Amino acid sequence: MAARKRASASSDASAKPPRNEEAVKAEPKPAEAAPIDPPIAPPKLGFILKLSALFLAPYLYLILRHFDIDRELRRSILINAGLSLAGFFATVKLIPVASRYVLRRNLFGYDINKKGTPQGTVKVPESLGIAVGIVYLVLAIVFQYFNFTADSNWLVEYNAALASICFMILLGFTDDVLDVPWRVKLILPSFAALPLLMAYAGHTTIIIPKPLIPYVGMEILDLGWIYKLYMGLLAVFCTNSINIHAGLNGLEVGQTVVIAAAILLHNIIQIGASKDPEYMQAHAFSIYLVQPMLATSLALLSYNWYPSSVFVGDTYTYFAGMTMAVVGILGHYSETLLIFFLPQILNFLLSLPQLAGFVKCPRHRLPRFDPQSGLLTGTNDGTLVNFFLRAFGQKTEKSLCILLLLFQAMACGFCFLLRWLLAGWYK
Repeated sequence: MAARKRASASSDASAKPPRNEEAVKAEPKPAEAAPIDPPIAPPKLGFILKLSALFLAPYLYLILRHFDIDRELRRSILINAGLSLAGFFATVKLIPVASRYVLRRNLFGYDINKKGTPQGTVKVPESLGIAVGIVYLVLAIVFQYFNFTADSNWLVEYNAALASICFMILLGFTDDVLDVPWRVKLILPSFAALPLLMAYAGHTTIIIPKPLIPYVGMEILDLGWIYKLYMGLLAVFCTNSINIHAGLNGLEVGQTVVIAAAILLHNIIQIGASKDPEYMQAHAFSIYLVQPMLATSLALLSYNWYPSSVFVGDTYTYFAGMTMAVVGILGHYSETLLIFFLPQILNFLLSLPQLAGFVKCPRHRLPRFDPQSGLLTGTNDGTLVNFFLRAFGQKTEKSLCILLLLFQAMACGFCFLLRWLLAGWYK
């Protein structure tokens, strides 16, 4: 039928010349089907809404009702919260777009914990932490318009913090693309922390715990350059500890969400209990950086929760670790931050023999997956994931992740209890 139509059109054209070039159109050739990237699963917004309600209810109560917070300070916190909410929806919309682009550049992975099942053969877009990092930086920069003036004392350190976070996002994405060796990964955060260390103009002193004052002979000790070295080491630890406590759908983002929520509660409690303007501003500074991280991380978790439709990559783990290190340093509560990181410390201690090369370290230190039962079995690799499986027996990936996140929440709760018990006695 088509051939006859083309022949008829050809004979007509030879009998009667067209009046212009547009009168004759070549019959379009059948177009080759362009490869279509499979759409990722929709975000699990219902789960995220329930999870957010557990935190937002007490958090907003403390801000709006319980504590008598300065009006301007409360206004800044709420403006930052509003921008963070907008960032949540922007990230939810951006992740599917970014997923298509990374798939076209062959930045994808297979879910090893589903190997042997149909889900284990699906190409999962990787390095989606870049979408979170982009939205976060835009929010943090826009917020300066509402809160910081040109002569603000905090503006230099705020921009230095953003420079370190941006540097870490870049290095994390570079790691995702180039697959940097472990020895190099360990030192990358020290380079990213340089802008913060160079711009840091705060004190370099520590308060000696009261029980140790008779032995030390002083209440305050100035550490000088040693304090800045400690700051750099803290950035290295926080960044890499999030990166190695991983391997399950939702674990990297989940632990960040739990710690970020604890950080916000700690900051608002300290603001409400203090009358020192500089001390309150330091904790408000921490809130300004953590609220957008929590919001964008929740958006990423809606795609990364089990079964994960995107992988976060080293881009996200480096970004999250550096952000929390920055707020702990500039908010002057690094001791509290380390207690929040108790599961990550345990995981690091378990991993140390393999990371140091004393014990053989495979590329993926993941548990064994049984495709028949759908259960994970712990291996002898030194990770908290495998330790929990050896201690509590076989579990599904989702139930194991929930158990680990509950342990993370218990560690944060233990920190609040410890601060309450030691208040007035320790410092």
